[in-house]
Amino acid sequence: MSGDVELTLRGPRGYAIAREALESMEASKVAPTALNFELWLHYVAAKDSDVAAEINTVIESGEHFTDQVGAEIAAQHLPAAKLSGEILNAGKSLTKELHEVSRAIESARETSEIYGQQLATASESLDVQGDAAVRNMVETLSSATRKVREENQALEGRLHDTTQELARMREHLEQVRRDAMTDGLTGLANRKAFDETLERACASADDKAESLTLAVVDIDHFKMFNDTWGHQTGDQVIRYVASVIGRVGGQGVRFAARYGGEEFAVIFPGERSDVALAALEEAREEISSRTLKRRSTNEDLGAITISAGVAERLPSETPTALIERADEALYVSKHAGRNRTSKAAAPAKPKAA
Repeated sequence: MSGDVELTLRGPRGYAIAREALESMEASKVAPTALNFELWLHYVAAKDSDVAAEINTVIESGEHFTDQVGAEIAAQHLPAAKLSGEILNAGKSLTKELHEVSRAIESARETSEIYGQQLATASESLDVQGDAAVRNMVETLSSATRKVREENQALEGRLHDTTQELARMREHLEQVRRDAMTDGLTGLANRKAFDETLERACASADDKAESLTLAVVDIDHFKMFNDTWGHQTGDQVIRYVASVIGRVGGQGVRFAARYGGEEFAVIFPGERSDVALAALEEAREEISSRTLKRRSTNEDLGAITISAGVAERLPSETPTALIERADEALYVSKHAGRNRTSKAAAPAKPKAA
């Protein structure tokens, strides 16, 4: 499921959207399978998405929305389904290649066995036969030797081709994996990649007893941009902010991601909160100092500002707890007037009895 839709479903309208999706499925006589339900959640929660456009096309055409139709839409537009399909196809190709190599190896083995039998027979015959028989035997052995050589050459060629094919498949699957972990709009890592990276970063911080800081960033008044200028201009704003956040998160071992919608996150492994705070302040000042123009009309969009929250991880703190504290710091920035960066306060110590 895309990060934007998942973020919407976790919000206050989540259950209402789920009910609307089921009602819409029932009205369209769509089987309530897990895959169809996921597609319909996109249809209801993100009406301007590619998934919604595909579903509308099917509905308007009068075509019945079958499981096959749903599977095709999912394979085209849902990252998880696309990744599964790519892996399945790669697995089939790999199985075919290994089967062909196994057959070639078996054929070479059988040829070698026959060659061995011929050598044994030749050894016995040489003791009792004359010159003519020896010549015939030499010709037989020469023929068998050529066949073995040809079989081995064919096997070497097949193994070379298979090695190259496996290298291509590995490269392809790696690209698919990167695509599945990348946000298509901004080119930053997506929510799935962020979750996995933060989990590893927390474990590494515990193992090495190092600092770890998390920053969450939100574009101020973003809904106003979408409502006023439309989604394409909203996407332009997101891409611009992402380019600045990406530079901050691209230094050293830092990690920047689109957290969802107009939100971003930056992981600072081995760095204290004051370093992260300074980096986010530089990004905030850069973003607010530039006036964007609408590409289609060259109209001024006004100043773009961001709010951010920074939290330094506590010993053994879970990723979820760290995110919650960074979010709390972000809310402090929002409530204080936006266009600022706030640092999470240390948890209050329990009072002595």
